[in-house]
Amino acid sequence: MKQEILEAVKKAKKDAKPRNFTQSVDVVITIKDLDVRKPDNRIDEEVFLPNGRGKPVKIAFIADGELALLAKNAGADLVINKAELEELGKNRKEAKKIANRHDFFVAQADMMPLVGRFLGPVLGPRKKMPKPVPASAKPEPLMEKLRGTVKVRMKDQPVVQTLVGSQEMGDEEIADNIEVVLGVLDQKLEKGRNQIKSMYVKTTMGPVMRVI
Repeated sequence: MKQEILEAVKKAKKDAKPRNFTQSVDVVITIKDLDVRKPDNRIDEEVFLPNGRGKPVKIAFIADGELALLAKNAGADLVINKAELEELGKNRKEAKKIANRHDFFVAQADMMPLVGRFLGPVLGPRKKMPKPVPASAKPEPLMEKLRGTVKVRMKDQPVVQTLVGSQEMGDEEIADNIEVVLGVLDQKLEKGRNQIKSMYVKTTMGPVMRVI
């Protein structure tokens, strides 16, 4: 299947009209013989792409003291301290903006009860609840990993659509990233990739290219 994936990636990139932004490349996979009404059958995984996402990732860090300082120095896009967290609890509009603007949230473990109280109603429905880390954590390697991470998720349909790179990346790099996503299906589905009904590759605004 690797060759078919590679051909679809090449064609999707080639047929994408020039835009004034770098388009993402997504893979769209439909699964057969899967009852997604059963929550256990739904896939909801975070996957590290070996060749990265090809586009920047925005990370918000909720922490106090030394961890907040380290997160800021490590390049977190936003650092929210305890006082700011409490303020966001009163300002739902601003909390929603922050939730929509950032891909991942990380929080100092002992602040998680406050996060749940003040930001939970906004982050929970968006599936963006923070990853708890100890106050002694080193933010840099953690954020480095998140910058190459994507969510492979199924909602109420047996379909997975996830980002696997950008049009500026090499064809092989994107194909390798798609293989990693397929590896998740191999682990999570009873018959692995044999349960794939169809698979397509597409750029943000370009045509859809069929793999199978």
